[in-house]
Amino acid sequence: MADMIRQTREAAERRAAALREQIEQHNYRYYVLDDPQVSDADYDALMRELQTLEADHPDLVTPDSPTQRVGAKPIEALGEARHGVPMLSLDNVFDAAELGEFDRRVRERLGTNRIAYMAEPKLDGLSVNLRYEKGRLVQGGTRGDGQVGEDITANIRTLRTIPLRLRGEGWPDLIEVRGEIVIRKADFEHLNRLRLEAGERPFANPRNAAAGSLRQLDPRVTARRPLTFFAFGIGESSEPVAERQSRILERLRHWGFRVYERVQTVTGVEECLAYYRRLMAQRETLPFEVDGAVYKVDDLGSQQHLGFTARAPRWAVAYKLPAREAVSVVLDIEPSVGRTGVITPVARLEPVQLGGVIVRHATLHNEDEVRRKDVRIGDTVMLRRAGDVIPEIIGVRYEKRPHGTQPWCMPLNCPVCGAEVIRLEHQAAHRCLGGLYCTAQRTGAILHFASRRAMDIDGLGEKLVEQLVGRGLVATVADLYSLEWAQLVKLERMGERSAHNLLRAIDASRATTLARFLYALGIPEVGEVTAKRLAEHYGDLDPLERATADALTRLPDIGPVLAQRITHFFAQPHNREVIDALRRSGVHWPAPAAAIQSKPLAGRVFVLTGMLKGYTREEAQERIEALGGRVTGHVSKNTDYVVVGDNPGSKRDKAVQLGISLLDESGFRQLIADK
Repeated sequence: MADMIRQTREAAERRAAALREQIEQHNYRYYVLDDPQVSDADYDALMRELQTLEADHPDLVTPDSPTQRVGAKPIEALGEARHGVPMLSLDNVFDAAELGEFDRRVRERLGTNRIAYMAEPKLDGLSVNLRYEKGRLVQGGTRGDGQVGEDITANIRTLRTIPLRLRGEGWPDLIEVRGEIVIRKADFEHLNRLRLEAGERPFANPRNAAAGSLRQLDPRVTARRPLTFFAFGIGESSEPVAERQSRILERLRHWGFRVYERVQTVTGVEECLAYYRRLMAQRETLPFEVDGAVYKVDDLGSQQHLGFTARAPRWAVAYKLPAREAVSVVLDIEPSVGRTGVITPVARLEPVQLGGVIVRHATLHNEDEVRRKDVRIGDTVMLRRAGDVIPEIIGVRYEKRPHGTQPWCMPLNCPVCGAEVIRLEHQAAHRCLGGLYCTAQRTGAILHFASRRAMDIDGLGEKLVEQLVGRGLVATVADLYSLEWAQLVKLERMGERSAHNLLRAIDASRATTLARFLYALGIPEVGEVTAKRLAEHYGDLDPLERATADALTRLPDIGPVLAQRITHFFAQPHNREVIDALRRSGVHWPAPAAAIQSKPLAGRVFVLTGMLKGYTREEAQERIEALGGRVTGHVSKNTDYVVVGDNPGSKRDKAVQLGISLLDESGFRQLIADK
């Protein structure tokens, strides 16, 4: 018996080790090489198997297990992380003459005519020091004062671009790896949009976002932030790693780290300047923010000979890119209506050069931001521009404020169409309610109306909609149903056959369902699921249009904010006019069906997990709902059935724990066939 237990334990240990190796290999290929080799479902299956093994055998859990990346509990304060070798700052130069002077000093001290430098972009993020012992990550720290930084080990471990255990071979028993943690421009903008929608202050720039994410006391917050680590060098090492800086970067790649793609070796100040000019030309299109080019003497022996000053190495320098901040005066604050109806305050400025372009406008995000920064017409303001994003105001010089200025307020009516402007409770954004007729929202409203899950008008793409709107052929979605063949064939890239096909698709869309129609209207926050609930409950459009907010909140999953959005939408006279025009043009849906309670699966709640062979997820859901059932995304005690396909997720495990009936594809097919 003891032998069997020992064999089972040994088998589990071998399997856990194999799973850890596979998962880290997939992490490396996905996050470092950007070359995934397995599907998300396959990756999740490996992770679940490892989690199960470690749960059954807690003694098998290792500090570098992939399951431990987000396992630490929140702490009360960050500790200290002491660096084995100081993390010094770099001296800066700001023009070609200063760079030439740096090169001259290096050449004179080394007694040579030309120097080979390692050139790399100066990523604008947070520098960190990673300490590895016996190949395992044991500590991560910020730069701090150069000698001691903040201990952010638990947060560092959540980043998939940082190996918990070094790959390959040849690494020293002890080594410090230095690098920069950054956030992509696109991810930064998305993160700020989410913060604004949640009523939180946006980050000022990607560097602040990265720093704030890494200084969290709860590692789970860091894990949700889209951070990337790029290695740029080493600190303390128990043995020499290479003879050149460029070779160190090659070794770091071999050990599992990402190194920024645009690093290269250059020789002489002329090639340094050429590298800088290329970086300047690419600056706007780079995925990450950079604020300069860094040049390091490539030969490590020469670095040692050159040494350090009190605060910086003599063998490296940062050539800073032009500043992206400027000062201007606010001429006006104008509400700008976006394609989804969100109204954004935009400051109209005295023209100023910023980041190589003339800037005349700057975003103020929402009314809360205007009030927080207290920006007023006539103010002198500081601006920042990042990439191709519209510049934003980062501060006001209150000492220069003219007398008599007044705080700015959001208008009560849309400046484009005159519809009511509302800001719902707990929402940061104001929104125009004229979605069906507001010209600022016209293109977006038509594209949503025609989308596959709405009215499903095949062939009505963005370029075509822009032409229809631009030529005045379509003002509202109702105008789609009065388009003529002679009008369409005159449009660019629209031949006779394409025009016939589009008209057939428009005509076919007249026969729809109430749920699709409600979704197509683009009522804020009314998605497909909510549209189906409303259609099932009210049966037809007229009673829904008359419904009060109180009545709507009595329906499942509809809270007071959503109820308010629905009632405000139908209260707009112009919205009702467009809906009436759609019905007059022949858009219709089946008469109210029998009460939902009479259907065979009425009251039954289903959850779908895994992949079915005979049905897509949408087809299975539609079949269940046609029989009166309801599909949700979460398993709870109220769930009646969990339909399990191939590669099911954790929903299956939760169903087993709760004792909920499981249906494989055969059982599901039999259930709906019987009805």
